[in-house]
Amino acid sequence: MTSQPDFTTYPRPDFVRPNLLWESLNGPWDFLFDDEDIGLDAKWPLNGLPASVTLSMATNAEDGTLEFGEVGDRVTQSIVSGTQKRLKDNTLCKASGQHENTKTVIHVPFVFQSPASGINDRGVHEVLWYEREIQDARSEDHRSRRDAVLLRFGAVDYEATVWVNGRLCGRHRGGQVPFNVDVTAALDCAIGQPSHRVTVRVYDSAYDLTQPRGKQYWGAKPESIFYTPSGGIWQSVWTEIVPRARIADSSDGTVLRSNDVEEGKLHAIVNVLGRKAGEKLSVELEAWYGGQIVATSERKALPKGTSATEVDLDMKFTKSFIERYLNTSVETVGYWNRTMAVWSPENPLLYDVVIRLHDAGDGVVDQVKTHIGMRSIEWSDGVWKLNGKPYFQALFLDQGYWPDTFMTAPSSEALKKDIELAKRMGFNGCRKHQKVEDPAFYYWADKLGFLVWGEMASAYKFSSEYVDRFNQEWTEAVKLVINHPSVVTWTTVNESWGYPSLHDNVQQRNHIRALYYLTKSLDPTRPINDNCGWQHVQTDLTTFHNYSDGPELEKTCADLSLILSKKADRNVFVDEMPGQNPGARHDESKPIMCTEFGGVNIAAAKQGESDRDWGYTTAQDPNDLLKRIERLVRGVVEGGHCCAFVYTQLTDIEQEANGLYTFDRKEKLDAGKVKAVIDGALMVFYDRVGTKSQDD
Repeated sequence: MTSQPDFTTYPRPDFVRPNLLWESLNGPWDFLFDDEDIGLDAKWPLNGLPASVTLSMATNAEDGTLEFGEVGDRVTQSIVSGTQKRLKDNTLCKASGQHENTKTVIHVPFVFQSPASGINDRGVHEVLWYEREIQDARSEDHRSRRDAVLLRFGAVDYEATVWVNGRLCGRHRGGQVPFNVDVTAALDCAIGQPSHRVTVRVYDSAYDLTQPRGKQYWGAKPESIFYTPSGGIWQSVWTEIVPRARIADSSDGTVLRSNDVEEGKLHAIVNVLGRKAGEKLSVELEAWYGGQIVATSERKALPKGTSATEVDLDMKFTKSFIERYLNTSVETVGYWNRTMAVWSPENPLLYDVVIRLHDAGDGVVDQVKTHIGMRSIEWSDGVWKLNGKPYFQALFLDQGYWPDTFMTAPSSEALKKDIELAKRMGFNGCRKHQKVEDPAFYYWADKLGFLVWGEMASAYKFSSEYVDRFNQEWTEAVKLVINHPSVVTWTTVNESWGYPSLHDNVQQRNHIRALYYLTKSLDPTRPINDNCGWQHVQTDLTTFHNYSDGPELEKTCADLSLILSKKADRNVFVDEMPGQNPGARHDESKPIMCTEFGGVNIAAAKQGESDRDWGYTTAQDPNDLLKRIERLVRGVVEGGHCCAFVYTQLTDIEQEANGLYTFDRKEKLDAGKVKAVIDGALMVFYDRVGTKSQDD
């Protein structure tokens, strides 16, 4: 095992209490496969996990696996046709001939399929059990204040049920987003016990295509654009002692809108959890910059009927603040009219924000430190603007996989490193693809100056169950990162995955339209890319995918009619269905963006070497790869229609070897040369729109 669990880094650096009381639960847990799903009937949460479980069933063709294989194969073929020669007999089947599952140790947060977990099992196991002991770290003061103990999970794929000492404490559905379980009552029932048993049951279907799964493949081996799945706990787990009445994070309703750069005001909605009926509490905000206080809000009392209140805070620097704390002899690039720090990838200027919760006696009940970046986004007249100026987004497709740990980042530093590697090559952001990343990623994107498009894992079959699942998890995904200035666009669906009949199915169209308006209701400040690539139903952006080689891509990007022509045999905008659905169309207000292109790999050194590695097109060597990248990038920009691109991709992932870096993050070609290519292409855009660069 080469990657070790991180025990020391607090998993939510974007939302921190002073005198933080937390304990990492990363590391060894007892672990057991429950392939016949007997654990609930056998009362494992009450009795503890057994040393082993005897299996009675053998796999046969009547269990529905073959039927699923046919359905899954049709879905795969519709998506990956033309990318790579398909593997034969690649149906995922449960192992036969195994008579017993034995309790073992897994290293959380790494999934059982990964080498880092210590298990490295690629078989079909849909029901998983985890167990370990925890301590109750509360003091008598904590108990007298009725402080709560939360058991916090970064992400568990897909359905999780949690018990403490055999007492049911909570459930959660959704594999991409965090959740908390309040275990205070369970601990209170066993005061005096030296330790407490936490039991977690996870159900993650290997076959249900209505379950959002992203790039996690349903075949026996990963192929084409799909990868090894990640089942169970895949992000950090920890306990945390918090005040009974406490400030909610964004997932529970605290929203910090920092897009009002014209007025220079932060518009906050602060939500409070754990408030007693009628309890008098008030909220105040404080903004800091460079270690100095910029502004303090008035104290706002929570209304009687709700536990949320709105607070505005003036973020502009006073004249005395500028004279005392800011070096006015240096360039003021990044400051809005020299009175406010404004965030951008080139100048990621952030304010620290302190939120305090006061009781009726003026005591501080809770306090949280976070950060915001003041920046505005506009999308109109065919141009995307950042802070009032045209801005070209040079993005790459970021799928967030690592060799030993798969979907789990090896550490917070690994997430930071990926951003640094990208910026080294001249990219100013990424389209996070088919995944909600670890919260530390968005923290580093804010700090380092890196644009991020938010996206969630797709499912591959449309149904009412899928609609219910996706609506819930997408809402949680948006709320998770809504306060990060780095997040600038929402992508709800990719390439019609899960919506195979948009050409003639009103229900499928209606759901994409519903997702558009659901997202707008949560966040009206960012543009929405409704169905990335083609078959747009209701969108703020005209996005298209084109993996042609240089000459063909140049031709397409120079001609609006070719940009809007069919892609992968699908219309870029859905047609009208007379009397049923109005369809959709491009108009001049929508910015045009090539949101997937490239995907070039390098030919193997000799035949038979890495013969499963592939790309959409193939270069002969690093020099040829650089030339191809230059022609592709310049082709998109010089065509004169696009104001953003998304290059596929930053790193190789398993058999998809079309990254600019290898799977273990080594350069395939000189980063400085790639940066020069991208910088040169972007200058073409800025010359066209009348500015010299992003900094102008």
